[in-house]
Amino acid sequence: MDFYKLISKGYDELYGEEQKVKHDIIKASLNIKNDDLLLDVGCGIGYPFNCEAVGIDTSMELLQQNRQNNDKNDYNPIDKILAKAENLPFKDNVFDKVISVTSMHNFDDFEKGISEIKRVGKKDFAFSILKKAKNFEPIEREIRNNFSIEKIINAKQDWIFICSKVFK
Repeated sequence: MDFYKLISKGYDELYGEEQKVKHDIIKASLNIKNDDLLLDVGCGIGYPFNCEAVGIDTSMELLQQNRQNNDKNDYNPIDKILAKAENLPFKDNVFDKVISVTSMHNFDDFEKGISEIKRVGKKDFAFSILKKAKNFEPIEREIRNNFSIEKIINAKQDWIFICSKVFK
């Protein structure tokens, strides 16, 4: 996306605090453990987790940013890969946790992206969706059709969906 290329140098300054809040909510809600393998779809500059984490994004400029780590020093750095949500370069059921923070509205094909996320994840998922996104309702519907929603959290500009792959 050209927008992210243009703002990549100042992304953390513009959105860092807002994104950190959402990541902290997700970390607590998913009960992420040290031995979990996590995938962050649309990771941008990459936020650290207390587990092994892989992030994918379509913006090379964002992936190249070095996040100023203001979090605890025991968090592991995130491995970053240039890739699209619609074509995740991973085997089925490989990630313990999969998240996507305020990025689904930017997918070229959110239905295919959600299908890929479901394919590579084992059980636990978290998605933050921008409330003002013009495609919010169809994205929410697709999440509901593919996952069991455990809880929905109001995070100011976003709704955070905590989900599982297993339907009740």
